Amino acid sequence: MTTTDRTAPRTGLLTVDGAILHHEVRGEGPLLVMMPGGSVDAGIYDAIAADLADRWTVATFDPRGYSRSPLDGPVTEQLPATHADDIVRLIELLSPDRAPAALFGSSSSAVVALDVLTRHPGRVSRVVAHEPPVVELLPDPEAGRALFAAVRESFRRDGVAAAMTTMAEGLTPAWGEDRAAPEPAAVEAGAAAREPEPMAPEPERAIPEPEPTAPARPEGPQGVPPEVPPAQAEVFRRMHANLPVFLEHVLCSFSGYVPDLVALKTAAARLVVGVGHDSRALLPAVAAEALARRVDARAAEFPGGHIGLTEDPRAFAARLRDVLLAP
Repeated sequence: MTTTDRTAPRTGLLTVDGAILHHEVRGEGPLLVMMPGGSVDAGIYDAIAADLADRWTVATFDPRGYSRSPLDGPVTEQLPATHADDIVRLIELLSPDRAPAALFGSSSSAVVALDVLTRHPGRVSRVVAHEPPVVELLPDPEAGRALFAAVRESFRRDGVAAAMTTMAEGLTPAWGEDRAAPEPAAVEAGAAAREPEPMAPEPERAIPEPEPTAPARPEGPQGVPPEVPPAQAEVFRRMHANLPVFLEHVLCSFSGYVPDLVALKTAAARLVVGVGHDSRALLPAVAAEALARRVDARAAEFPGGHIGLTEDPRAFAARLRDVLLAP
């Protein structure tokens, strides 16, 4: 398979209970499913998937109710378990020999990854959950729940921009004040010392992720930041249009997910909890580190912050490669 063949996405549709999932596949090798978080879709992983397609069959998709994955009926409150079942169906489709897949999820999709590992441990070989915002594990869970409820109320009252501002203001360093200090070796900082493996030719830079947790920035028509190249503007508009569904039907139910700590501790050898170098004091990373401690899972530091995968896609991909290949 040539480099061009390896990095070019092969698209398909998968019928699941109540929806049709648009999915894209690159490369060859063991299956790696990369799950979009927040309001984004498969497009957020274009650069990273191209880099990893030399070693894995990389599958990305639009979550149900987003972008090109329509629901069968009106959108209702979304549940992590439903989205986890979608992932299992996707693994069954793309791994017909029933070989387990590696999973990567960030933010809300990291919650889905935890549910897959909890209820379907035999279908996954490794799960990398990057900053799942599970408020149940915060020093003050009620304050976390109140924050996300306030974000949803701000959306209902004043719209998307106001909700994003409420979110950004609420994810302050104060969340880190009461957290226990990690053990000296608990968080792996940086990649392994070995030489980096060759990557695919540098793809076009990933578009910025329109997550409510990102700092506010100037936007043009339909929420497109001025620095986004014209070729990517339509992709950004597509993902920005998912924000109302995320804020109304995903945010509270996913952040309110109560993890099964017993089941996750049993499967901890397959779980890596990611934390961003620049977001260690913010709510999602505080919750993530608490999760790693509670279930004795390995924690790994990733470049950037909560949305580090869009800040430097190639550095993020290199770190993810190390984490996936680690013993």
